[in-house]
Amino acid sequence: MKRILFFSFILFSSQFLFSQQTQKPQLYGKNWMAITGKTYGAEAGAQIFQKGGNAVDAACAMLAAVCTMWTTLSWGGETQAIIYNPHTGKVFSIDALGWAPTGATADFFKNKGMNFPPEYGPLAAVTPGTPGGLCYMLAEYGTMSLKDVLAPAMQLASGYAIDAPLCNVIEANKKRIKDWPYSKAVFLTHLGEKREGPEQGEVFVQKDLLETLTKMVEAEQDALKKKKSRKEAIYAAYDRFYKGDIAKEFVRGCQEQGGLITMEDLASWKPVEEEPLHVNYKGIEVYKLQQWSQGPAMLQALNILENFDLKNMGYNSTRYINTIYQTMSLAFADRDFYYGDPYFQPQEPIQGLLSKEYAKERAKLILPDRNNADVTPGDPYPYEGKTNPYLNLLQQRGIGKATAAIDSLYMQRLWLGTTSIEAADKEGWVVSVTPSGGWTPACIAGHTGVGMSQRMQSFVLDSTLNPFNVVEPHKKPRVTLTPSLAMKDGKPFLAFAVQGGDTQDQNLLQFFLNVVEFGMTVQEATEAQNINTDQLWLSLGGEKIDDRKPHPGHILINNGTPEYVRKDLQKMGYIFTTRERTSGPINAIYFDTKHGTFWGGSSNYGVDYGIGW
Repeated sequence: MKRILFFSFILFSSQFLFSQQTQKPQLYGKNWMAITGKTYGAEAGAQIFQKGGNAVDAACAMLAAVCTMWTTLSWGGETQAIIYNPHTGKVFSIDALGWAPTGATADFFKNKGMNFPPEYGPLAAVTPGTPGGLCYMLAEYGTMSLKDVLAPAMQLASGYAIDAPLCNVIEANKKRIKDWPYSKAVFLTHLGEKREGPEQGEVFVQKDLLETLTKMVEAEQDALKKKKSRKEAIYAAYDRFYKGDIAKEFVRGCQEQGGLITMEDLASWKPVEEEPLHVNYKGIEVYKLQQWSQGPAMLQALNILENFDLKNMGYNSTRYINTIYQTMSLAFADRDFYYGDPYFQPQEPIQGLLSKEYAKERAKLILPDRNNADVTPGDPYPYEGKTNPYLNLLQQRGIGKATAAIDSLYMQRLWLGTTSIEAADKEGWVVSVTPSGGWTPACIAGHTGVGMSQRMQSFVLDSTLNPFNVVEPHKKPRVTLTPSLAMKDGKPFLAFAVQGGDTQDQNLLQFFLNVVEFGMTVQEATEAQNINTDQLWLSLGGEKIDDRKPHPGHILINNGTPEYVRKDLQKMGYIFTTRERTSGPINAIYFDTKHGTFWGGSSNYGVDYGIGW
């Protein structure tokens, strides 16, 4: 009897210890779930749901709200989405990433003494994608009017109580903001005073942006008065932004400040509906955007990790960390060289990159007793029956050397943020979005109130770095933005996305494994410790080649990593830095098919917020 009681106690204790106390509560919902990176944003989604909108309507409202609140994105940026349509049972994606304007060539930037397009200013801008992406999603898959969906954002533009993070970003970047007259007029509300940016809690008003959104709604409402359909009316608003008076003012303001964007660049760009890429991981179909994003790197990593028994290694054990680190380094080495705009030549070898056979060969490069610091891009071409035409370029690439320390500017560029939007409803619609671009400090285009994107910096100028991602007019850069959707038994299983730069698919990979391999709830998984690898080329920031080079063996680990694990990692050749939080900010929805409910996870890192009902 004593043995039975003792065994029961041990079993209960182990279960109790595994269920971690989270800093934020697990969210639940029966009817809908709305999660994003701002409290006002989540409230905007909740308002739309309460008015009878579906998850697409709510996601569009959240997108409009967070763009109006700046910090990590604005209206001139880009939107990427993965959506599940319950009526067709299909997963599809929306590519609303702007493209390089007329005149944006490698020689143009090289002649200015640059190794990459600039980080900031009008020459960093691709065409705005978010307004078009929002209109497309709403017109094709939403149910409500643009007027209703933009209402929360327009209220915010008319004046809202600004939060401390944005205030501090504006103040820290006020010197750069003063270079752009339209940005200075919007952001520096106390010009000439000691603190020239807004104070937290101050009512922040954006008259020009409100006028722009009002013009879009006017175009829609005028079309409805002419007996146009809901869809046609929304596209009338789209046309006013990309071809009408809004476009003219955007182009005038851009070119006045030295930018390249033309009316033709705006008018000829369109959002694209695509079939996302996917792989099967132990019976779960994981969907990511095409190779113009970094999303396939997570798919490659999952293919590699199928060759290892991760659960038996133990969560964040030395063996687990070593395996995850090297897997990510292999996947990112391929990302750095082979990913680019699939609508331009040359064609990326994505079939080979995502083949299970290629993953098995890459898995053989993972060393069990130390880090493999010599990782380079592989050769996926034979796995799609072709010969690699770029072997000579691969031989010219440097690997980089490990350094004892990485400066704070490098880490800031590695983590450079955005936000994420997750929405789901009882009808079955699921939306996962990672919008970005036009973050503070942004150069505002004239009197539109619209901050221009800074995504041009993700292009390269040298084919040795990546022959698929060299800048050309009307080409899209390979971006870090990467929403995610997983399906199980033909039904939604997880929708998840994260703020960050090159860390996005690192965080999302480990979040997914936390749920699938280690049985964590979505809230536990958003808060759980993970690692980051610096053994990759930076996608953002730094105008010199050396600014972006990989740092082999450098690893970010959590402050709570046990001392014996740290010592083991040092013996294996790792150089680590530590941080209190390394897991996010991740937002996610888990679909409880047994009970027909939603479980929401909203990161404890930052100001992410979710509402379920």
